[in-house]
Amino acid sequence: MFWFMLIALVAVVAAVAMAVLGDGGSLRDSEPDRIDDRLPPDRPLLRSDIDAVRLPVAVRGYRMLDVDEVLDRLGAELAERDARIAELQSALAGAQATAVGGATLAPEDERREDGTGE
Repeated sequence: MFWFMLIALVAVVAAVAMAVLGDGGSLRDSEPDRIDDRLPPDRPLLRSDIDAVRLPVAVRGYRMLDVDEVLDRLGAELAERDARIAELQSALAGAQATAVGGATLAPEDERREDGTGE
């Protein structure tokens, strides 16, 4: 019984080794784990782009280079959007002030500001 178990164990180990090593007799080189879905460089990011990002896992967590790249891109786009929002808000406030200021002047006040009357 002992010899039968020993021979069976050797056969199983040999089968596993052949399955792992394949036909070449050596292990294949592993492909580096890189981010597959890069963020689109030619257009602003959408919510679906962010939802689709899957960062590759390294030995001690995520690859810092890939995480930094994604965070830098998101930070730049958020700063650009914040600047655009501030620009639009100031333009809106200026337009509202002009509309309110123009509506409160009486016709004779408008002539005095133009210099056409007294």
